[in-house]
Amino acid sequence: MAAFNNVDPVLQSEKAHSDDFLYDLPDDLIAEHPANPRDASQLMVVRREESEKEFIRFRDVIKYLNPGDVLVVNNSKVYPAKFDTIKVETGDHIDVFLLRELEPGVWEAQVSPPRKVRIGNTLEFDKGLRSDIVDNTVSSGRVIQFQNRGADTNEILRELGKMPLPRYINREPIPSDREKYQTIFAKKPGSVAVPAGALHFTEELVNDLTDYGVHIAEITVHLGLGGYERVTLSEIDKYSMNAEYYNISVESADIINEAKDNGNKVIAVGASVVRALLSSHFKGRKVIPKENWTDLFVFPPFHFHLLDGIISNFHQPQAPSLLMQSAFYGKEKTIEAYEVAVKEKMRFEAFGDALMILR
Repeated sequence: MAAFNNVDPVLQSEKAHSDDFLYDLPDDLIAEHPANPRDASQLMVVRREESEKEFIRFRDVIKYLNPGDVLVVNNSKVYPAKFDTIKVETGDHIDVFLLRELEPGVWEAQVSPPRKVRIGNTLEFDKGLRSDIVDNTVSSGRVIQFQNRGADTNEILRELGKMPLPRYINREPIPSDREKYQTIFAKKPGSVAVPAGALHFTEELVNDLTDYGVHIAEITVHLGLGGYERVTLSEIDKYSMNAEYYNISVESADIINEAKDNGNKVIAVGASVVRALLSSHFKGRKVIPKENWTDLFVFPPFHFHLLDGIISNFHQPQAPSLLMQSAFYGKEKTIEAYEVAVKEKMRFEAFGDALMILR
């Protein structure tokens, strides 16, 4: 898929390099569980043209919003994608990570150790569920086809699978992660990573926001593993993002476009939402209802026509989402904000605290 580009870049004199996005992240600041309640997490608020930083509880985000403003959230649901299997031919234990369903009963997957899994092998899951290895992928994965391709296969997979916690969380998944590693907006299964920016919302907070007149526009973006990678290429414009499926409904596009027409703010909650909106929007400031795939990689310098703000978590050094934040806020100011977050012992990554950047 060719790189998507529907916005005008700013002058290349500010061209960034991967080393610009390094900072010191102590391991003890990586959150292994979400705040309880979730909206008790901390929120750092910054504005693009100001140096001041404000620190509040996330539940107080309403003070930065006005009636008619729109929060765009991702309603994708994380499915339990990790499995312990046995290679039928040898009895070896094989870890399987289902990435995406290509067609009913056929999945792209990661297998470990990959050297022991070849085309023609059969993997046995619990409850007698079996799959055949039918192809390799360009990313050293495998294509697996379940021998029973009925509707009950996905039900068994949902029952057997473990939640795909990020590798930076130093613990095994537990049953409560099926709820904790989901946002309250999660409706449509398809992600192997949680849309972390929306993890801070509670039903009570959403009710308060909507009662106040803030609109919640839901879109669907199914997250892959690209957010776990680090951009280490010195020339970051040569980095390629994995494509992700997105769907923006007519209803949500109308909500967003009406807000822009009325001079209200449109704020993207999470990097996945930023990518989808920018991939479906043009200079006329209109979001186009669309179902498509995007491999848009947002990094500085980048000119935003649509968004008035971004809510996202604090990410690991050189993470694509950190580069996206830097494109909106400026790379020096973003890294400085991260260093302040470290000093203030804010919590990082998916279960951590949040950063809100406003125009």
